[in-house]
Amino acid sequence: MNRYSQSDSILRQSSQELQTYMAQVYGWMTCGLILTSVVAWLSIRIPTLMELIVNNKNILFTLIITQLAVSIFISSSIVNLSASAITGMFMLYSMLTGLVMSYIFLIYTSSSIVTTFCIAAAMFGIMSIYGYVTKRDLSRLNNIVLMALIGIVLSSLINFLLKSSMLMWFLTYISILLFVFLTACDTQKLKIIGNQIDMSDSDALRRSSILGALILYLDFINLFNLLLKIGGDRNK
Repeated sequence: MNRYSQSDSILRQSSQELQTYMAQVYGWMTCGLILTSVVAWLSIRIPTLMELIVNNKNILFTLIITQLAVSIFISSSIVNLSASAITGMFMLYSMLTGLVMSYIFLIYTSSSIVTTFCIAAAMFGIMSIYGYVTKRDLSRLNNIVLMALIGIVLSSLINFLLKSSMLMWFLTYISILLFVFLTACDTQKLKIIGNQIDMSDSDALRRSSILGALILYLDFINLFNLLLKIGGDRNK
């Protein structure tokens, strides 16, 4: 009897620790999205800044390259940097994304941006819940999706020269499906990571939570941008 009680206690503790980890992941992801939204909203209200970002391709290119560099740095230095440093890098990445994405307020109406954000949040939430609760191993699907995304990137580069509108829309719709599935795969992957974390090490917990937040943040941002591209109402 004691053996079963002890086993149940261990399972409950493990479940609580996993929930703590996932709560931190989603919490930091939400913080990143809020910061991105605030920076984008503020940027559009500074005409000089917007003129620099929109009209100066060198500055926009520098922001995008810096974004990529920061995301790679976070992923590669997750073990070596302190929790506070990783947190700061994630906040920096969120701010840079806000600057880069501020242009959407010039192209699309505010109402369609909000509507698309809600739709993206609903799709993301449903697939993330599925990835968390499903017993099916999604690791094979994850590999297929990642390979397909590489193919999408290469096809997009080729289409940059071909300038085929039909191919562009085809790639856009396929990309939406891929990021929908990737959300579920990444959530399951983070669930596995959460079961392996030593909760007594608060520094490691924070670092791992930030990395998980970045992964899901990227899934959401890409899904939002793609949905806005096909469903956003443009300013007249």
